Amino acid sequence: MVKRAKNGEKKRSGMEHQLAKFLFEVGTLRRLPRIHRQTLLIDDTSDTIASHTFRVALIGWHLAKLEGADPYKVVMMCLLHDLGEARSNDHNWIHKRYIKIFEDEIMNDQLGGHPDGELFAIASEYRARKSKEAVIAKDADNLDQILLLREYEWQGSKEAPAWLHDKGRTPFAKVKDMKTVSGKKLAKAIYKEEPSSWWEGVWTKHNR
Repeated sequence: MVKRAKNGEKKRSGMEHQLAKFLFEVGTLRRLPRIHRQTLLIDDTSDTIASHTFRVALIGWHLAKLEGADPYKVVMMCLLHDLGEARSNDHNWIHKRYIKIFEDEIMNDQLGGHPDGELFAIASEYRARKSKEAVIAKDADNLDQILLLREYEWQGSKEAPAWLHDKGRTPFAKVKDMKTVSGKKLAKAIYKEEPSSWWEGVWTKHNR
């Protein structure tokens, strides 16, 4: 005799399947390249929406601590900020001129029926860009771009320094995009720091 599942068990089972589908979709961000590569003239296959999101989240956590904001909320905003691109894909500044993205519809479809409504609320707050946490998360997004451009500049790219310094017209040009005090300070430090400096004093010629 087959026992009927209780209503609560059915609900939990349905929720788990819904969450599994969501996590599979999240996984596709590892395979989606960021499309500024077209105009930066760099074929960097490691620069995906997922790899970008990872560093943005860590930047956001540090900024939240420095700015006295809620680090949990900032990190979640950072993790969700490009989630819609799993369905719309990434678009550079040329594409944006000709393409309309139905961001509200995508967010509603992705998160509106999510088992935990908190994700939808956090994503909505980020998009409104009114709270302290939302502003910090956007600063984190922009800071990761400065880091990436600095790395490309260090590798010898000619396009990256043009972006970083407004084609030589404005040193530290992207600092002005930062809205928080901590974001501005960190942006200036990134401009001045060498991307390979993190391993100075760490490397050795000898195995242990």
